[in-house]
Amino acid sequence: MLLTPGPTPVPEFVRKAMSDITIHHRTVEFEAIFKNTRELLLELYDMPEAVMLASSGTGAMEACVINLTHKKALTVNSGKFGERFGKICAAQNIEYTEIKNEWNTPVSVEAVVEAIKADPSIDAVFIQICESAGGLRHPVELIAAEVKKINKDIMIIADGITALGVEKIDTTNLDAVVTGSQKALMLPPGLAMIGLSNEAVAKIESKPKGYYFNLAIEIKNQRKNTTAWTAATTLIIGLGAILEKLKSDGFENLYTKTAARANATREALKAIGFEIYPKTPADAMTTVYTEQSSAIRKILENKYNVNIAGGQDHLAGKIFRINHMGLVEDFEASWAVNAIELALDDLGIRTFDGTANRVFASNMFKGK
Repeated sequence: MLLTPGPTPVPEFVRKAMSDITIHHRTVEFEAIFKNTRELLLELYDMPEAVMLASSGTGAMEACVINLTHKKALTVNSGKFGERFGKICAAQNIEYTEIKNEWNTPVSVEAVVEAIKADPSIDAVFIQICESAGGLRHPVELIAAEVKKINKDIMIIADGITALGVEKIDTTNLDAVVTGSQKALMLPPGLAMIGLSNEAVAKIESKPKGYYFNLAIEIKNQRKNTTAWTAATTLIIGLGAILEKLKSDGFENLYTKTAARANATREALKAIGFEIYPKTPADAMTTVYTEQSSAIRKILENKYNVNIAGGQDHLAGKIFRINHMGLVEDFEASWAVNAIELALDDLGIRTFDGTANRVFASNMFKGK
């Protein structure tokens, strides 16, 4: 059972859609597929423009840094992926300043506002919606609203790689939202997407930058249902299939079920003695702090057939992360929390009594 926060399992109907014959990307047949997929993607984003790139999510992050920073960037670092925005700026010789917090601590609205007021040269803010290194949720929408009050021309770029398709994101004041195929969209890695505001498009077109990641060229081509470079045809076909499914089921239904599953999992693990790591948990995953992380994960994988993720850098061996992104069945999440309680018994830490499953069920099916 794969419950890592990316890659997520690819549903059978998506695998079947991608297993059909290969078609050329410069054909009317593929243009029709691209058009349908693009329209569905715009619905999911609830933004006026979107582009698809044949890259990982990091490629889309770099594309946003290159194309939307004309002067100086402000990056928010509360984990591995917030740190990455700063590293991209450094690699591209783009001036930036960084707000750094512990990996369990979201940035405050006040800290961002203070940084913006202190430095008028900042014209782009880069932040995670969900920082998956620790599983926290930044107050992105509140930050964006306050920054726009100071200067509406400052671009707000949000990494939604582990947020889009998980929860409803208010994009009113966001200019770019990045995501990747292997998270809530349940595809193999290799496709990145960026939702864009009209203001972001105008800025991109005013000063085109880059070659492969030149978003002005991509916007121009993708509005005509093609791509500047070779399209990730198979992945785009798969994306169309999963978006059709999500729309049919109802995006709001997906967000409601994911939130309920995340809450039920957190409550179940707290009930058997665990500490939830982030101060503001995201619904994409449940992150637990425990010095027994490595031992628990080893038992889960070898004895109970559950694969969850550990931590990185200074959190290696100290946290584990359970995925809630995508079409996770309730029984899969229930199996996982039950297996974790059994693993505690195997380690001689806590006698198994079924508490985790009882608490999970009472929260998951509350009022039903």
